[in-house]
Amino acid sequence: MPSETCKNLLSQLSDYIDGELEEELCAEIERHMAECPDCQAVVNTLEKTIVLYRTAGRAEVPRDVQTRLYKVLKLDQIGRGAT
Repeated sequence: MPSETCKNLLSQLSDYIDGELEEELCAEIERHMAECPDCQAVVNTLEKTIVLYRTAGRAEVPRDVQTRLYKVLKLDQIGRGAT
């Protein structure tokens, strides 16, 4: 189970990644990550995901794939007035 420090870090993770936290709080988070491999893995994974998202560009999903996906997710009736 995550510690209170881990929970605190996770609650501020978005602001930390975006560079919107005060320097002192960033230093506290970085000290925690130096001792907590789980939190370090979460932050590293999120940072890599953001980089991939920003650099990958957009791919069009073929219409037949989109249709099958919507059907599997039971979203194929959305927008057609059915529930």
